[in-house]
Amino acid sequence: MSGKHDEERQETLDQFGEAVNMTAGELEKWLKTDESREVGQKDGGGESTGHASGRRIVELLRTRKADLGDGDLAHMRKVSCYVRRHVEQRPEGDVTDTRWRYSLMNWGHDPGK
Repeated sequence: MSGKHDEERQETLDQFGEAVNMTAGELEKWLKTDESREVGQKDGGGESTGHASGRRIVELLRTRKADLGDGDLAHMRKVSCYVRRHVEQRPEGDVTDTRWRYSLMNWGHDPGK
């Protein structure tokens, strides 16, 4: 592997680690709640994009770094970008029980932490 590839990989892992502040267990528990299932964009009325992403994030968090493939790293970059964009859209006031927070939590980021 080239040094540049290693640097990009590490940068992806670092950004993902900053964006995802929930443990695999916390996220798994959250994804079982009604609030988790009610938010997010749904294509065809099924599971929302964020909820599906949350399930994938749980898998990623439980995967050894050495075993992460290019597809995994691509999803980690997608998660980091989503969280960064969404955090910037924080609404005014208490966000504890908001769709904004619930959506972020589906992506592994709890702004209340």
